[in-house]
Amino acid sequence: MAKMKAIEAAAKILELEGVNKAFGVPGAAINPFYSALKGLGSIDHVLARHVEGASHMAEGYTRANPGNIGVCIGTSGPAGTDMITGLYSASADSIPILCITGQAPRARMHKEDFQAVDIESIAKPVAKWATTVLEPGQVPGVFQQAFHIMRSGRPGPVLIDLPFDVQMAEIEFDPEAYQPMTPYKPAATRIQVEKALTMLNDADKPLLVSGGGVINADAAALLTEFAEVLNVPVIPTLMGWGTIPDDHGLMAGMCGLQTSHRYGNANLLASDFVLGVGNRWANRHTGSVEVYTKGRKFVHVDIEPTQIGRVFGPDLGIVSDAKAALELFVEVAKEWKAAGKLKDRSAWVAECQERKRTLQRKTHFDNTPVKPQRVYEEMNKAFGRDTTYVSTIGLSQIAAAQFLHVYKERNWINCGQAGPLGWTIPAALGVCAAEPGRQVVALSGDYDFQFMIEELAVGAQFKLPYIHVLVNNSYLGLIRQSQRGFDMDYCVQLSFENINAPELGEYGVDHKAVVEGLGCKAIRVFKPEDIAPAFEEAKKLMAEHSVPVVVEVILERVTNISMGVEIDAVNEFEELAEKGEDAPTAISLLD
Repeated sequence: MAKMKAIEAAAKILELEGVNKAFGVPGAAINPFYSALKGLGSIDHVLARHVEGASHMAEGYTRANPGNIGVCIGTSGPAGTDMITGLYSASADSIPILCITGQAPRARMHKEDFQAVDIESIAKPVAKWATTVLEPGQVPGVFQQAFHIMRSGRPGPVLIDLPFDVQMAEIEFDPEAYQPMTPYKPAATRIQVEKALTMLNDADKPLLVSGGGVINADAAALLTEFAEVLNVPVIPTLMGWGTIPDDHGLMAGMCGLQTSHRYGNANLLASDFVLGVGNRWANRHTGSVEVYTKGRKFVHVDIEPTQIGRVFGPDLGIVSDAKAALELFVEVAKEWKAAGKLKDRSAWVAECQERKRTLQRKTHFDNTPVKPQRVYEEMNKAFGRDTTYVSTIGLSQIAAAQFLHVYKERNWINCGQAGPLGWTIPAALGVCAAEPGRQVVALSGDYDFQFMIEELAVGAQFKLPYIHVLVNNSYLGLIRQSQRGFDMDYCVQLSFENINAPELGEYGVDHKAVVEGLGCKAIRVFKPEDIAPAFEEAKKLMAEHSVPVVVEVILERVTNISMGVEIDAVNEFEELAEKGEDAPTAISLLD
C-alpha cells in the first residue's frame, strides 16, 4: 500500500474519475488541495474572479458534453457560501458538479474560527449530498461515493468540505486498486412500455414531451427515432430544447407561459394524450395544472421516483432513465409498426405543421432604437446550425427561446429552474473550457451582464473566446413587465446619464469601456442595419485575439415580450407575421 496525504488521494481520485479541468479560487484552508493538484499535474485549473463564478463555470462545463462533471474549488467560509447559488442551480436542473471547500481544523470548527462555517448544513437543502469529512481515512471513500451519487438516479451536485488537518494527514491509499462505482439507473420494463404505447395508440392526437432528462441521458437521437417510428409530434421543454431539431417535421414547438411558441401552445392544447420523458412538468411550461391537463391523458417517464405525481398524478408513471426507456420504446414501436399495429398519424402531424407554418411571431422591425426581435433575426442569419447558445433569465432569454433556433442537444445551455442573474458569462466560459473551438454565443440583458462581468477577465486570461450578445435597454425588463399588473414601474430602471460616456444618453453603464478594461473586445450597435456587420466583425476579432467579444445592441427602452398566466391566455404584444418577409428567419416559411 502507498502512503500519501489524504488530499493527494482526493486529487488522484478526481483524475481516476475522468476529471481533467477544475475551476476555483485558492485560499489558505484549501491550499493543501492546490498543492496536490500542482503535484499531480493532470488537471488544468481555471482561476475564477468570484467563487460563485467558478460554480457556474463548473455547471457550463458539465452541461457542454455527455459524461462531463465540472469541479469547483474554494476555501473555507465565504467561498462555500458563494457556491450555494451554483449548487442550487445545478440541483434544480439535475446537473452534477462537485464543489470542494476547505475548512478550519477539526478542533477549531466549533470555536468560531476565522472563516469557519457549517457549510455542510448550509448546502444540504440545495445539494444531492453535502458532507464534512472528519476522518482522513474516509477521504477516498467519500470522493468515490460523491461520483457515485452524482451519476446515479437523478443527477445532481455534491459538496465535500475538508478540514485543514484532514487534508494534511497521511493515509494508506493504492491508486492502482481504485475502481469507480457503477452508477444506479432504473430501467423501464417491457410491460410498462407496452402499456404506455397502448395508451398512446388509442389516442387520436398524441404528443411527446421531451425534457432535460433526455439530454442528461444522452438520448436525443433515440427520442427523435421514437417520434419518427410513431410519426408523433414532439414538444421539447426549455431544458429539452434541441432533443429534436427545430426544423424537423415533427418538432411541434415549445409550450409554456414565456419560453414558448404560439404554435407550440396551440398544438399542446389540441392534443388528447401526452407522453412525457425526462421532464418535470415545470410551472412555466404548464401554467395551471387545470388548463394543461384538461381533456388529455398523461404518461410520465422520469428517473426519479418522487417526480412521478409531484405536480399532478399521471395516468401511468414509469420510473426509468430516459435512455433505457427510449431504447425499449423504440424496440417495441418498431415491432408494432412492422405488425401494422400503429395508427396513421399523418393528418394530425399535418395539422401541427400548419400551425407551425402560420402562427409565427413577427421579427422584422426597422425601428431605431432597435426592437429586440430584430436582434434574434440577425442572430439566426449570422450563426450556423452548430452554434451553442448560453443564457440565463430575463426578457432576453424569453425572447431568445421564442425566436432563435436550436438543432442539436446541448446547443441550448440554460439554467432553467433557478435562473440566477450573472450566470451567463461564467457558464459560457465553462462551455468554452470544455470544448475549445466550439462556436459559443452567449446572450444577456444588461443586468445579467453586470452581475458577474468580472469573469470576462477569465476569458481573456485563459484564452476562452466566444461572442456575447448584450441587448441593452437599461432596465430590469422582465420585472418591469411583470410590474404592469401592479400598475407601477418602480426600482427597475438602470438608466442614468454617464458623465464619462455622453454618447450613451440615458443608457448608463459604458459596457464597452468595462469590457475592454477586462481585456476583451466590444462593439456597440445603435441601428438595426449595423447588427449583421457587427457580428461579422466580432467573429474576426474573436479569431484574431482569442478572447470574448461583446456585441452590445442598444434597444428601445420598453418592449413587452409575449407571455401570459395560462398557455391558453398568452398576451401577444406584436402583430402576427403575415408573410415571409415579416419573419424571414422563421423555422417554417409563411409563403
